[in-house]
Amino acid sequence: MEDSKIRIGIIGAGGNTKLRHIPGFQSIDGAEIVAVCNRSEVSSQKVADEFGIPNVVSDWKEIMANPGIDAVMIGTWPNMHAELTIASLEAGKHVLTEARMARNVDEAQQMLDTSLNHPDLVAQVVPSPFTLFCDKTITRIIENGDLGLIYELFVEFSTGMLANPKGLFTWRLDHELSGVNTLFSGIFHEAVLRWVKKNPEWVIADGLIGTMARKDPETGDAKTVLIPDSLSVMARYSQGFKATYLFSGLSASVQRSEMRLSGSNGALLLDLADGKLMFSPTDSNRYEEVEIPDSQRGEWQVEQEFIESIRDGRPVTHTSFKDGVEYMRFSQAVWDSWTDGSKKVWL
Repeated sequence: MEDSKIRIGIIGAGGNTKLRHIPGFQSIDGAEIVAVCNRSEVSSQKVADEFGIPNVVSDWKEIMANPGIDAVMIGTWPNMHAELTIASLEAGKHVLTEARMARNVDEAQQMLDTSLNHPDLVAQVVPSPFTLFCDKTITRIIENGDLGLIYELFVEFSTGMLANPKGLFTWRLDHELSGVNTLFSGIFHEAVLRWVKKNPEWVIADGLIGTMARKDPETGDAKTVLIPDSLSVMARYSQGFKATYLFSGLSASVQRSEMRLSGSNGALLLDLADGKLMFSPTDSNRYEEVEIPDSQRGEWQVEQEFIESIRDGRPVTHTSFKDGVEYMRFSQAVWDSWTDGSKKVWL
């Protein structure tokens, strides 16, 4: 780029965008957020005032038409990700889009196809953050054969966030806005893909909607819930192991957040609540914490990686559109299975 400064337009400035993305970009030398477009001009101005962004835009198309904007950060709900991504790429702008990648696998594939038609532009999805600190170490343990023959994978994330039937209707429960993305299934499966490198051969899923209707906070009307409050998934991988995923918003207790890999030589336990990775050999009845070398310890560098990919042409690792399509294939299969009661087979 002739001008080393990279100018960014923000479309959608929700919680994660304000918490991570805007401060992240503003901490990078040579990166500048020059415009913001939120759901309303009032909310856009509020964000602009809070973060010192010089321009408020009332229509996202103005960001696409602005030749002075090099890259777009999409922080909207999933229903807008495909449209905004495709428009950005066709306007010659690099794209970082918030997860979940899209409402369904067809939209995600359209995003990938468009990015492949613009290989000179960076296309990145905000990655699942939970396991960044230990992904390299888990991958090393698997590839070194320290687990031996893998038998099973178990993933659980349970909270009480949906246990109260008087809780309000949110975008996460809105099928029109969220699509097939169900609870935290896709964001955890993305982490699994980093370790085992491929999707399962088949999935069987079942869901439960505990509260069938909730109050819309804006209109006060009751809205029908179509996305499960509880989800269980069984899967089988070509490597020979089985997997069980359990996700719930109905556990009105202490949050459980853990991932386990069991093999012929021992078992890994990733306790995400405590941020610890532990290993137990098969001849032991206790887990011991795994030391994660500094050289393998990952951290949140999403905005830095995006800017470096634009400047230096580095390939996107967290998360490429190709990887995003893979976890969306899983989310789509899970959704299709629980809604029609069938086993979904990839092969």
